[in-house]
Amino acid sequence: MSSNSNGKQSLVPEAREALNKFKMEAASEVGVNLKQGYNGDLTSRQAGSVGGQMVKKMIEAYENGMK
Repeated sequence: MSSNSNGKQSLVPEAREALNKFKMEAASEVGVNLKQGYNGDLTSRQAGSVGGQMVKKMIEAYENGMK
């Protein structure tokens, strides 16, 4: 099991790269310019819109899988 810089352990280390790519795609879709690494300069509204878009896309993918 690998550990990242904040002490959290990832069961599937390869998933981190896929999640980062997913996050960048979602940010692009809502017009938020993310950079690799730290993005602490984002407003709460920007960060929330990225997270919300990610959830929306996950729900859509789940619903499409049910068909």
